[in-house]
Amino acid sequence: MFVCYGMFVTPIVFFLLGISFGSFMNVLIDRLPRGQTIWGRSHCDHCNKKLRWFELVPIISYIGQFGRCRRCHKRLSLQYPLIELTTGFGFLLLYPQYAFMIIFCALLVIFVADLKYQIIPDSMILVGILGALLSKPYFIPGIGAALFFLLLWIITKGRGMGLGDVKLGFLLGLFLGFPRIAFALYVAFLTGAIVGVILILRKRAGLKSKIAFGPFLILGALISILYETTIRTWFYSP
Repeated sequence: MFVCYGMFVTPIVFFLLGISFGSFMNVLIDRLPRGQTIWGRSHCDHCNKKLRWFELVPIISYIGQFGRCRRCHKRLSLQYPLIELTTGFGFLLLYPQYAFMIIFCALLVIFVADLKYQIIPDSMILVGILGALLSKPYFIPGIGAALFFLLLWIITKGRGMGLGDVKLGFLLGLFLGFPRIAFALYVAFLTGAIVGVILILRKRAGLKSKIAFGPFLILGALISILYETTIRTWFYSP
């Protein structure tokens, strides 16, 4: 009975821990790209009023306030509960693989920060590298991926690829290894091209518009992990 109770309680604890970390991930997402300190009090994005403790309870506060600020009554971003839930389920699925939980948090922040601000925070790259070093690092694929993106950065003179993508390429190669990193790059470039064409056709972007590439790299990494067996069969089959 005690064992069954422990097996039931532990996932709940990690989920609650995850949504709490998710609240902090939201702080990192919106402050790191703008060079702001992460230690200041949270405030409303609209009226700039500092939030009280009961307005910061993950998920519950958002639901209780009907997704609006208690003072100015303007609608709050869905990013906050979504990131909290994503982190909660991420912790639930990954525990007790703590190194992967570290990498997951770093990549989640990078994904949203690059999508919103087109900036990949160096601090999150370092956190992700730490997580990779605590698991099973693949140095050669990491260096190879970084050199590949560095070459693209040199060829395009920084217009087609940013140095943040070079660093992210190293992190993903270090974490994924070969052949998963190769497949992740393939998926990233394919999905990036498709989305770019769609945005151009819908006149949401032009040929010279900048599109954040980090989210596509992370999406490719996720798909490469989910289909690892298929990928290895594809690469190594005679």
